[in-house]
Amino acid sequence: MDEKYMKRAIELAKLGAGHTNPNPLVGCVVIKDGKIISEGYHEKYGEFHAERNALLRCTENTEGAELYVTLEPCCHQGKTPPCTDIIIEKGIKRVYVGSSDPNPLVDGGGNKKLRDNGIEVIEHVMERECDALNEIFFHYISKKTPFVAMKYAMTLDGKIAAFTGDSKWVTGEEARKHVHYLRKRYAGIMAGIGTVLADDPMLNCRIEDGVDPVRIICDSGLRIPENSNIVKTACDIKTIVACSDRADESAEKNLTEKGVHVVRVPSLPNGRPDLKWLMQYLGQDMKIDSILLEGGGTLNASALEQNIVNKIYAYIAPKLIGGADAKSPIEGRGIEYMKDAVNAEDVHVQMLGNDICIEGSIKEVDECLPE
Repeated sequence: MDEKYMKRAIELAKLGAGHTNPNPLVGCVVIKDGKIISEGYHEKYGEFHAERNALLRCTENTEGAELYVTLEPCCHQGKTPPCTDIIIEKGIKRVYVGSSDPNPLVDGGGNKKLRDNGIEVIEHVMERECDALNEIFFHYISKKTPFVAMKYAMTLDGKIAAFTGDSKWVTGEEARKHVHYLRKRYAGIMAGIGTVLADDPMLNCRIEDGVDPVRIICDSGLRIPENSNIVKTACDIKTIVACSDRADESAEKNLTEKGVHVVRVPSLPNGRPDLKWLMQYLGQDMKIDSILLEGGGTLNASALEQNIVNKIYAYIAPKLIGGADAKSPIEGRGIEYMKDAVNAEDVHVQMLGNDICIEGSIKEVDECLPE
């Protein structure tokens, strides 16, 4: 076994980012006589998977070849035929697999089918790296709710804007470009009405080969202006506005006529929208597998209070702006004791120009911050 081939399969898998949701990212490399004879990746939802792409495009005889794939081959008929069938048909003698597939339609069945047909299967090859490719898919296939990543940019003294509300720009160009790669990877992007009123953003993806996420605006009172960038482009970029069940019906009608999908969300006893209900709706009814949360302090606090956050991307700029009234990334009541803090795990740090990005996972618990 040579891990360099699995590393190459991982590189290939990443090329599908933004195009395969809610399917996983998968890469495949075919080896014969110590050299790569073909490779492929899952390029787009509904189209052929990585293994089938690699084997169909191969111009050499694959009899006795080896195959490296980042995720267990599927063994069921979906939008495309089972990958196990073509692996068997093409005479592959050995398959190296990175991640197991938790999809109940696969879940070990793919590897078993290959073995039952005389193919040697070696599992868990670079499993940690392969698993990291598909944290979104693994969450969504098991929970049926979107994987939520909270993203914010702040100064060294923890401010996301000056006391005047000015926030352009906290971080530099390289960090902002990194955010657009996240917008490409995540199927949806969510912000609060405060962000829309303050910044009039587009919330789209502005990089080459970018994919615009579905825009989700939390706006209990349907205050979003009809001349805002979000509403004006709702016919071009799918847009959902989540409002209170008591919001004005005429405002809903006007937004619907402009291409906005309005969903009424039940309220919690404290009057805030039930974000867990919204996640169920977005995952099961709208088939949105992931959300990049770019909210202000109020929405971020609610998201943590209601325990819907799975990951954090904190961008920190080497700036100090001060101000007792300057906004921070997470507001609300906050915790009473440090021992109750929400902890990030599996933390990674990278430099983006002069800025720092801290990435970490949030352990799912029954309760996070107090409401």
